[in-house]
Amino acid sequence: MYPPPPLPPRRDFISVTLSPGRSYDGGQGLRRRSFWRKWKQLSRLQRNVVLFLLAFLMLCGLLSYISVADEWKAVGSRLAEGPKMRPANPPVLPAPQRAAENLETFAGVSPQKPSRHFRRRPPNLQIRAPDGAAKDRRQDEAQRRAEAAGEARWEDDAQGSRISWRGTGTEPEQGPQLPPRKAEAAPRPSPQALRMRNSPASQNERQKAVVAAFRHAWAGYRKFAWGHDELKPVSKSFSEWFGLGLTLIDALDTMWILGLKKEFEEARKWVSQKLLFQKNVDVNLFESTIRILGGLLSAFHLSGDVLFLEKAEDFGDRLMPAFQTPSKIPYSDVNIGTGVAHPPRWTSDSTVAEVTSIQLEFRELSRLTGVKKFQEAVEEVTRRVHSLRGKKDGLVPMFINTNSGLFTHLGVFTLGARADSYYEYLLKQWIQGGKKETQLLEDYLEAVEGIRKHLLHRSEPGKLTFVGELAHGRFSAKMDHLVCFLPGTLALGAHHGLPADHMELAQALMDTCYQMNRQMETGLSPEIVHFNLHPQKSHKDVQVKAADRHNLLRPETVESLFYLYRLTGHRKYQDWGWEILRSFNAYARVPSGGYSSISNVQDPRNPQPRDKMESFFLGETLKYLYLLFSDDPDLLSLDTYVFNTEAHPLPIWAPS
Repeated sequence: MYPPPPLPPRRDFISVTLSPGRSYDGGQGLRRRSFWRKWKQLSRLQRNVVLFLLAFLMLCGLLSYISVADEWKAVGSRLAEGPKMRPANPPVLPAPQRAAENLETFAGVSPQKPSRHFRRRPPNLQIRAPDGAAKDRRQDEAQRRAEAAGEARWEDDAQGSRISWRGTGTEPEQGPQLPPRKAEAAPRPSPQALRMRNSPASQNERQKAVVAAFRHAWAGYRKFAWGHDELKPVSKSFSEWFGLGLTLIDALDTMWILGLKKEFEEARKWVSQKLLFQKNVDVNLFESTIRILGGLLSAFHLSGDVLFLEKAEDFGDRLMPAFQTPSKIPYSDVNIGTGVAHPPRWTSDSTVAEVTSIQLEFRELSRLTGVKKFQEAVEEVTRRVHSLRGKKDGLVPMFINTNSGLFTHLGVFTLGARADSYYEYLLKQWIQGGKKETQLLEDYLEAVEGIRKHLLHRSEPGKLTFVGELAHGRFSAKMDHLVCFLPGTLALGAHHGLPADHMELAQALMDTCYQMNRQMETGLSPEIVHFNLHPQKSHKDVQVKAADRHNLLRPETVESLFYLYRLTGHRKYQDWGWEILRSFNAYARVPSGGYSSISNVQDPRNPQPRDKMESFFLGETLKYLYLLFSDDPDLLSLDTYVFNTEAHPLPIWAPS
């Protein structure tokens, strides 16, 4: 058998044919021609849409790159600076220094600009708000850091940490815009603040009654109005003025002084997590300064918690556009979100009391932060008011024009609404600054003599000394309850070395303010009274008109009772305050929680609740009652602290 013939050898090959005159380019030419053909097939509208999307994506990518780069740059800057701390100030503090002289002696937080609203006459002053995205990022990051620090700091004392109650060891948020500042000692509250923390153990029965009243008022606020401005206790709801938790901030230092640790910690947490000022809302410069700025500064001094100082500086920055007027006399209102300041819609005037009763707070903010613009703005107002014509033996008119800087409505003088705290802050600035600013003292002393000469009269038949009003040379026997701040102010001046007859006048006026309460059927003073000047057997000294019979839970009478008792030791002032507290409980207390203003102090059967609890009831009225019932002269010593017109204690600067 023969084998099969061998197969022919196999050959593999590739045949490539090239077109003449062209070279091979990997198919790119065909793809280019295919893409171009498809592009040409699109309509003009489709091509425009594609181009717009491409441009939009490129822009988004560029912005994202810039944002990420800024954040990394900020992180690097903070890491390079390292942690810094700001101290809480001791009870007696060094004399104020200007930031330009020694910036390193101050610790501060970077300013934030405010801004909005429309007004009637002068043009709006538009202050451009900071870059929104970058600022919001910084605020969010600061908020997260504050919350994290707060939770670590405010642990329950059951775990053995009392540092939470004092607020020590707190580190401020240092944003990328801060200049490098010198690190200082760890913050700590004053010895008085530490003693206040333990004060509940030594409370007497009357102080305990004040604490019970506060708890009842706070329970209503917490249940029906938490985080809102004011409680409406009858309807179990709330009202907003600025939308900034006004009652809560106003009551911070009261809770600390009363030893209400749990309530203070809960309120502090709300401030840390919820209190944000970047919002499109108008605030009244005066009211927000004395309540919010003053409340935050006082809470900082008592607790040593730098969170409150950071919030205070942020808020103070947002109020500054109000001072950008032709005359440097501030507008009454400012939008803290947009930075637009404006006067009331019906006038270009501000009230004299409002523009001259913000100095304590702004001066203290400058001293704490080293940012001199706050102090400079308010002291410029003081200088201009000092040199104005239109006064009468130290008495000032009620209105001042923000364009011209001149007094308006000349010839009308009162110590009531629109002028009252001008006189109070003359004395208290002098005390705050270490009794060195003699011009303030001279203006105050001149005003007291003007009061004696033009406004002081005695009623019939009880010969009560009272302060009336003067309108174009004509005397009116009208006296606001607000004027009852004056006995306390006069007594405070006498305590700090002013003439002894100031104390005599203070005691006489204190008797009158007590009678304004005592002669009412409910034991609560009306908003306004008129005194009888002519002997008539059937008339009391105090007369009340129907429109003036309401009581707003105001603090002025108990404020002066506190000063008179603290400085004289006479027990009757405590007894008078006790009567007023019992009247509040009888006619203003709402069973479901809170206290309500009433409409008729002369009708104990139907006082007619007005369904509103003002923030100053917790911030001032109950605080002064608690201090009145204390027998400890070192509890917020009047040689160490000066109270702003909303009862927030601020330190007295020691002489250099």
